[in-house]
Amino acid sequence: MKFLTNIKQQRWFKTLSNKYVLILVLFVIWMLFFDSNNYFIHKELNQEINEIEGSVENFKENIANDREQNEKLEDSNHLELFSREHYYLKKENEDIFIITHQDSTDTSNE
Repeated sequence: MKFLTNIKQQRWFKTLSNKYVLILVLFVIWMLFFDSNNYFIHKELNQEINEIEGSVENFKENIANDREQNEKLEDSNHLELFSREHYYLKKENEDIFIITHQDSTDTSNE
């Protein structure tokens, strides 16, 4: 019992046993760990925000490339070249031969 009374007389015990300090400590613990918007969720959300902001530059570059491609396709010569290369379109009475190299064929099915 003497040990317990000695602890109760200590200054740190009096400070921690104050009801306002106890409520504050419980509130901080609740907000850090148990609340639906706790610290760990905010940390994950901030990481997601940073990742998304990092991908914004990539999207801006893609938009600039697409705009440049659209400007090129407004010219009929570039449009014809693009359609021939990507969609294998051809003119009438024209033969197209598609050459593939042995290394570029898919051999995973064999």
